[in-house]
Amino acid sequence: MAANILLVEDEPAIQELIAFNLAQAGHHVLRAGTAEAALTLVRNALPDLVLLDWMLPGASGVDVAKRLRADERTRHIPIIMLTARSDEQDKIIGLETGADDYITKPFSPRELLARIKAVLRRRAPQMTDDAVDVQGLRLDPVTHRVTGHGNVIDLGPTEFRLLHFFMTHPERVHSRAQLLDQVWGDHVFVEERTVDVHIRRLRSALEGTKHDGLIQTVRGTGYRFSVQQ
Repeated sequence: MAANILLVEDEPAIQELIAFNLAQAGHHVLRAGTAEAALTLVRNALPDLVLLDWMLPGASGVDVAKRLRADERTRHIPIIMLTARSDEQDKIIGLETGADDYITKPFSPRELLARIKAVLRRRAPQMTDDAVDVQGLRLDPVTHRVTGHGNVIDLGPTEFRLLHFFMTHPERVHSRAQLLDQVWGDHVFVEERTVDVHIRRLRSALEGTKHDGLIQTVRGTGYRFSVQQ
């Protein structure tokens, strides 16, 4: 599944090559050549993943990673550090700063894409193409099809994204604000009660296969996708 990836790399030739390969793989790429430019882009809209070069003019990639991890709004964005540093201690510093992975230059496009897919599967599973199956409820991002015990369930695009997020983040309570950020995007300004409307539509669509009970209301907090009653 296509992801919005922020590429932070100050060398134009390397930036162009990486961006080309990401676009060829279907991802949408935002580019920044400095730490400040990267942080400005993140303030405008959260990316699904950040590819962050260690050596940047001014503040370093490590500084950027620290600032992203220190902010409640950005602390969960997956980060992959790109660097020519191959020493074990440098890798440890990068990972301890909060990077999810560390890839040493030079690297092949195939390796980079594989690392991106692995990190997204681990940190943002709703961004992958993997089908999800819970108690006979199956969602396939590739075909954009949802079935319940083999019967097709018709969902609108927002309900599809909402169900995909729930199914890839089970047994966790999500507030309305968190769902808006994760499903609608934090750059979209809509009322929190909009979530309730789409939850009702989703439950209604799931009633026919008796999967509506998987979407649970947690009073005073938000919603949870759970197989436990």
